[in-house]
Amino acid sequence: MMLQAQGSLAESVDGDELRSEDGFPGERPCLNYYCLYLYQTGSLSLSVADSDDGSPAGAMGEMSSNEDFSLSLVDTSLPAESEPELKGFIAKWLSRGALFEGMGNVSPVELSFPEYSLGCYYCLLRQDQACESSNQPPEYVVCFLGGSEKGLDSHGTSGTFRLELDKYAAVLKTKLDPQMINLEVEIKPLLSNWFGDSVLPIYRVVTLFQEKLAYLLHAALSYTPVEVNNADPGTQNDINRFMSLASLQGLVQEGTMNSLCIVMSDELQKPVHVDFSDSQPQFINAVSNKFCEDWMQVFINTYDGGNPFLFRQKLENFKLKVIQDMNSLKRLIRQAEMSHYALFRCYTFLKNCGNGDLLLKFVKVEQAEMPESGSVVSVLEEFILEEGSAVHNS
Repeated sequence: MMLQAQGSLAESVDGDELRSEDGFPGERPCLNYYCLYLYQTGSLSLSVADSDDGSPAGAMGEMSSNEDFSLSLVDTSLPAESEPELKGFIAKWLSRGALFEGMGNVSPVELSFPEYSLGCYYCLLRQDQACESSNQPPEYVVCFLGGSEKGLDSHGTSGTFRLELDKYAAVLKTKLDPQMINLEVEIKPLLSNWFGDSVLPIYRVVTLFQEKLAYLLHAALSYTPVEVNNADPGTQNDINRFMSLASLQGLVQEGTMNSLCIVMSDELQKPVHVDFSDSQPQFINAVSNKFCEDWMQVFINTYDGGNPFLFRQKLENFKLKVIQDMNSLKRLIRQAEMSHYALFRCYTFLKNCGNGDLLLKFVKVEQAEMPESGSVVSVLEEFILEEGSAVHNS
């Protein structure tokens, strides 16, 4: 039955919690570390023989001279006993030719501390110009460790920290200098702040807005501009990041996205204002609906002591649920072109999903070039008007 395809928020959340138990153990502290190596070819080899199960042997494992490269530690926040183990792990992947310039990978790594697997992002960085003492540009390997493999490389093309860390590593690359004159002033602060800049923005926004988060979720889905007033630059950047990540950018066709933005502009939609003049943020011209309010609860009911990696996963689940509901509505509309019963099911769907105001706008834009669906969409619009808007104002 088509309505079964809609699913429920409870099912989405239950599935999310199952994944979180598998990959984001809430009782573990959210540790994070970094490490930066100078990678040199034509030097003394440093690769560690693989163990029988394919993982690198311990830091004192058998040394191999098959590969002609070396790794020199530049800076790290890892405990002294764990850094050689990470170096052996990276050497294994280098010996396999598995690192590509500017394109990071994520793999689990077992270190003696902490006593569980960490997700490790590692990326090869090559400077654009050669240094005076060498014909080749200097190369580095940067590593960011935290959470788990699933935490750093979550599901979905747009829903992954790996792509964001690629961008972060690209910024780091511009600061690298063979003499490391700027190590303390520029490089070390960038390395130290990777977790706060790349992982924590969603966590901070959820913690800051709590119940008012529903207004931001609705604004992101409806492509409503959000103007932030009287906030510090860090808070403004966090909100901008959240709005970008919560939108459907990359999940719907580019033509549909552009048409939807035009439709919203034609409706003279007022921007949402968020004012930080008082101790608590105040919203002006903001609206939400039941769907966004239900998902707000999913976020705030887990933020206290929760794992920051969970919030990105939940945000991706939120967007995927919108896409799932949109596809269900489109299938029902196609059936309603030939069946009055299917039209009734469209009514029921829009009434129960909690997001009918936005879903109908999305579908209307996509169905603009299909006149056979136009009459059904018009009838559904009248239904929405008669039922009254399901949005709630700030």
